[in-house]
Amino acid sequence: MPQITVDYSAPLDRRGFALALHPLVVKTVDATLDACKTRFREVEEVVVGGGGTDDVIVHVEIALLSGRTDEAKARLSEAVLHLLPAYLKAGEGVRLSVEVRDLEASYRKV
Repeated sequence: MPQITVDYSAPLDRRGFALALHPLVVKTVDATLDACKTRFREVEEVVVGGGGTDDVIVHVEIALLSGRTDEAKARLSEAVLHLLPAYLKAGEGVRLSVEVRDLEASYRKV
């Protein structure tokens, strides 16, 4: 924990983003740095609204053990939205989104 997944179709400095994101998560929701794990999934095709061909997205999902307040999760979402543009290699028109949620009760790790 935290389990972080980044779906992206925009050019993104993945390693740089992850290395900046992890300390931000630690500071904002009181996690430990060694617990942060980020995986990236490149999206081959994106269709937004009317299907313009220039649409690109980055969606970040952060799953945490339960116990964080909705306010803390919202602060983290906002902070990630502000961090992302520094690591994008694309201009205008990138659609950014972030979801911070609780892990399911069945989550286990070794």
